[in-house]
Amino acid sequence: MNYDDFDTSYGHGDDTGANGEPRATRILSGISSRSWEHSADRAALAALRKLPGFDQVLRTLFGIFGEKPVRLAFQANAVRVGPNQFPHLWDLYCEVCTTLDAPERYPLFVSQNPVVNAGAYGMKQPFIILNSGTLELLTDRQVSYVMGHEVGHVMSDHVLYRTMTVLLTELAKLGFPLVGLAARAILIALLEWSRKSELSSDRAGLLAIQEPDEVMGSMLKMAGGGRDEETSLPEFIRQAEDYRQSGDMADQVFKVLNLLGQSHPFWVLRVSELRGWIETGDYDRILRGEYQRRGDPDPAYAEDLAEAADSYKTGAREMLGQMAGAARRAGESFWDSFRKQP
Repeated sequence: MNYDDFDTSYGHGDDTGANGEPRATRILSGISSRSWEHSADRAALAALRKLPGFDQVLRTLFGIFGEKPVRLAFQANAVRVGPNQFPHLWDLYCEVCTTLDAPERYPLFVSQNPVVNAGAYGMKQPFIILNSGTLELLTDRQVSYVMGHEVGHVMSDHVLYRTMTVLLTELAKLGFPLVGLAARAILIALLEWSRKSELSSDRAGLLAIQEPDEVMGSMLKMAGGGRDEETSLPEFIRQAEDYRQSGDMADQVFKVLNLLGQSHPFWVLRVSELRGWIETGDYDRILRGEYQRRGDPDPAYAEDLAEAADSYKTGAREMLGQMAGAARRAGESFWDSFRKQP
């Protein structure tokens, strides 16, 4: 296969948005988040909710932190975007929300942070934070993709569990007593789900701007930085193709990430997954208006989700048993050594 001949231009709308730049014209009225959600995301989330002790850990976190303190902690070092602050960014954000027909304009903040990233957080009241480094590296269309990605997280009801993941991760780093064996197993499951939820929101971000080449160009920049003249999107897609040609390589990468404690999958893997979704025709069908609307009956995924949930639950129990056994053996070794002291 000649990777230099990859077609990275899938087309986009012919209308214009802010400052006369091309923008998506297909308003996805009433679209349900189920239209873009990756099956692995939905299965992992269903399984996560069935993990032993999950509800207790969630209630404990709510009890310790509460809604308002968490919201203020995330927003304290950021500036809220609106008509009078970052007005151009606000216009882009409104276009994104209109295209995805978001139920509301979720609060958007810009934080002075050079790391190219963004996040959607909250417990009952979701909000989005965009790092200033993202605005420096990406074009307007690419920033719109990132904002659409985060709006996708909100519309898919990811924010509570994403916030929970951040809190548990930070508590684990501090050695907080809450993060015992059960909570650590839940954190591992949360991280696995978090990576798969990114695949869903990548699709939402694409639908928000409807320009695949801009989305994959964003991923290229966020993977390695660099200016447009220094990089090649076809070459980056060649890396992505290597994953798809390696059979179950993506699953193996996810297993490695379990050990590394990563909350996001590798960008090359995300390009591969997104291209696969486009090539199935699902993306084009949505643009033609063939998508599930909010309030429509949910398709019959129950059996698949139940099977996946059982698998995750069994794995979690095995993990808990292994961790408990390791802790018990460590304790016995300690006391044996202590008793042998003169």
